[in-house]
Formats: sequence, structure tokens, C-alpha cells
Amino acid sequence: MNEPEGLRFRRLNRPQIITDETHEPQYKGTSTYSGKVFRVTLLTLGGFLLLPLIVVGFLLECPIEPLPFSLSEPPLMTGCYEPNLKLREAERLFEDQLIGPESITNIGDVLYTGTADGKIVKIDGRKMNVLATLGNPPCGSREQEHVCGRPLGIRVGPNGTLFVADAYLGLFEVNPVTGQSTLLVSTRRMVGGRRLSFINDLDVTQDGKKVYFTDSSSRWKRRDFLNLIMEATSDGRVLEYDTETKEVTVMMENLRFPNGIQLLPDEESVLVAETTMARIRRVHVAGLNKGGMDTFTDNLPGFPDNIRRSSSGGYWVVMSVVRLNPGFSMLDFLSQRPWIKKLIFKLFSQDMLLKFVPRYSLVVELQEGGACVRSFHDPHGTVAAYVSEAHEHNGHLYLGSFRSPYLCKLDLSKV
Repeated sequence: MNEPEGLRFRRLNRPQIITDETHEPQYKGTSTYSGKVFRVTLLTLGGFLLLPLIVVGFLLECPIEPLPFSLSEPPLMTGCYEPNLKLREAERLFEDQLIGPESITNIGDVLYTGTADGKIVKIDGRKMNVLATLGNPPCGSREQEHVCGRPLGIRVGPNGTLFVADAYLGLFEVNPVTGQSTLLVSTRRMVGGRRLSFINDLDVTQDGKKVYFTDSSSRWKRRDFLNLIMEATSDGRVLEYDTETKEVTVMMENLRFPNGIQLLPDEESVLVAETTMARIRRVHVAGLNKGGMDTFTDNLPGFPDNIRRSSSGGYWVVMSVVRLNPGFSMLDFLSQRPWIKKLIFKLFSQDMLLKFVPRYSLVVELQEGGACVRSFHDPHGTVAAYVSEAHEHNGHLYLGSFRSPYLCKLDLSKV
């Protein structure tokens, strides 16, 4: 072997020094091919998953036309709103013997409430009897609600009779002894150019001459209340019925789901729960400010239902959907995203959507100025679920519900 050939041999077989920086050989062709296959597979899979949603989005009709609206950031659940388990001290009454006792009133120690199957029931101690039926059978299903009737707000008038707001049939006066009912205002009646589609709650003046009530929507009926909330329709009204002239007058309109109603002591104003907006409005129905409206309390920690007087001179307000902070509120999130609401309502029924709503019962006592005094909670609705009203009587709170099969009784001395 001559010298040039020896040099060439040593260069070709020079030993390699292995360090941490030594890289494995790169097989660019194989890597590029695998990456392309992965991306194509991923895109294809994503396309197959999105295709049904695209079809739903373009082809299926949406039952609602949601409007964007703004809610303030929910108040912190601290101080007066600090979570507790006080509602779990409540006792269930007549479990599985009545369904959806929405509102409660009393004459002496006898309680009265309306149920989801169109009945007005009388509760005397441990006995419960049907006092009246406002509609016609069959009853008990969502499809038959408009025929059967759905009693919601119930009050005692100055002459000892019951005044009842039926969501589908109208305003009634019911004899608490005989059960005889008299229709005062029919939902077929046109008021201000619109029919009464969703009569909700009512209150009666001390002289019995005026009945103030809420008509939650002219577009949606009670069985479609979730549509009303999600659409954020501002077609709710507060109305006045004159028991002498039989006239019905619009006192305020353009409200988003006006719900519970409560006269103030001077009877010149009523408090109205504007459920969709998580606030309570004060509507002036008499006096110098008649026809005006202001806000009694805003940005509540939940969406309010009925309002009733407390023995301390304040007001009991109940909420079955809470805006947790810290936490997540789906309704707050969706308020500015109507396109998501449309997609949800194309994919799911109301009954299905209700199953996704977290159960959290909250009862708040507010002072005359709207400040919170105390609150009772039942996270997850373990004992008291879907609360709709808190009626105070003889040192107890009786809790109504818009769908639970029981009443609840809370001893205030224990909480």
C-alpha cells in the first residue's frame, strides 16, 4: 500500500467522537409522509364530527330568536351571600302527594297552594284535600297544561277569598270553603293590543279594589319558560285589574320575564322580579310617580322568582338558579352569545336542557332598601329543589317549588 492510499484509508475510517450533541440520522422522507398522514386523518375525523353540527346549524329551525344582552359580573358569594346548608334543615311535607306547589298562602293555620296538575289544594295539618280544579282533564303532562291549567301565584283577599293567577286560564277568585271559582280575567282577553299569554303572579290591595299581576310574555307560554329566559324577550308586562270596573290596564311593559310581584306597604308601588336580568324593579302604580319605574335591587346572585313579605318588614326572594362567583354561570356566559343559544336549542329539548341546569336553591331576605339581611342555601338542591317561593307563617318558612313533588317547611328559629 503506498502512502496516498494509506492516508485515504485512515480518513475514511477515522473514529467518531460521541457527545451529547450527536443527533440521530434524520429520515426526512419517512417523517414528512407520516406527518401528512396524521394531519389528513385528523382533519377527516374533525370533518366527520363537525358535519352533523353544520347540517343542524343550516337545515334545522331554531324555536327561539335570542337577543344579546348584558349582565354585570355576579356578586361574590361572601358576606350575606356566604354559602351555607341552612335550607337542608327544612322538612319535606306531603312528598309524592302533590307536584309543583308553586305559591303558598294561608288563612289562619290552613295553607293553600296550586299544583302542576291544575288543582288548588287545601292543607290543614296533616290533611290535604282538593279545593278546586280550574281547568279540564286530562292533567299531569306538559302537552295538556293549556287545557288543564297551571295555578301559579295565590293570595288571600281582604274578604277572605283566594285570588289565583293561572298561567293559561286567567285570574280567578276562589271560595276557600266551597271551592267555587269565578273567572275575573280571561287569557283570551286582549289588553293593549296583545293577549295575556303567561299570567304568573299577583297581589291584592288591602281594600280589594285593585289586583296587580304579571304577564311574563306575550310570545311564550308557561311550558316554554326556558325559551323565554334564553331568548331574553322583552315583552313582559305588569297589569292592573280593577275589581269594580272590571277594566285591565297596562302599568308597565317591555320587561324581560317579569315574574313575582309584591305590593309595597304604601300600595303606590309594586316590586317585580325581572328574572332574566337578575334584578328586582319597582313599578309605581299610584301616586305622583305613577307610570314610572326604578330599580329596587340589581345584580342578584341568582335569577329571582316570587317575592313575599317577611315578618321583619323586608322581603323573601327565592332563586333556583344561582350565578356562582367564584364559579361559572352558564346563563351569564350565553347572554352575549345568541348563536350558541340557537345551536343548543336545535340540538336539545327543554326537558333535556333542564337536566343540565345545576340545582342550587337560595332564599334571600332583603331589607326595605334592597340590601341583603341573610340567606339560606341548599347547594345541589338536596332537600329543597327548584324553589319558587318562600311564604312566612308562624315562625316558619314554607317553600314552594315549580316542579318538585313536595312542600318544604323551615323552622326559622333553628337557622
